[in-house]
Amino acid sequence: MSAGFATCLSLIVSIGAQNAFVLRQGLRRHAVLLVVAICIASDVVLIAVGVGGFGTLVTRSPLLLTTCTAIGGVFLLTYGFLAARRAFRPSAALDASPGGTRSRRRAALTCLAMTWLNPQTYLETILLIGSVAAGYGALRWAFGVGALAASCVWFVALGFGARLLTGFFSRPSAWRALDGVIAVMMVSLGTGLLMGL
Repeated sequence: MSAGFATCLSLIVSIGAQNAFVLRQGLRRHAVLLVVAICIASDVVLIAVGVGGFGTLVTRSPLLLTTCTAIGGVFLLTYGFLAARRAFRPSAALDASPGGTRSRRRAALTCLAMTWLNPQTYLETILLIGSVAAGYGALRWAFGVGALAASCVWFVALGFGARLLTGFFSRPSAWRALDGVIAVMMVSLGTGLLMGL
């Protein structure tokens, strides 16, 4: 369960479009519960598909398990190197100014689009979490519960805790520090996967 928690948290704690949107909604204190609920519900479906369907398929084929593990490891390393590059490259601070998405319906539709129309979402939840979970055999559902717990903790903290972070995340250096931590975690996970082949 703890491995699932750590894996999922290291994947979702990034400055992607979805997380930036949730953070902005939290900073603006607009439709936060709705947006957080959509993100969590989406992850429930995607993680269940990855751990249950895809995970089961992978465990029945050693070749597929090895292939998916290799793909997952390369993906994690690539993701980690991209995060490291962002950490060393100055970027703009998060724009939390008033305006933008103001209606609850538009907030919901934007959140759904950023979740379900993003190929990275499928790579992270179905392919990566599913293939890593498959390596835990009968304990893959415990891994999935841990991954889902990380998703819940992250989105609740990001959405409702955003108001406490207004000053901190207004500085580009804060995002760079976060990316640095993500880079270390992702490269470590990716290396571990590839060394286990």
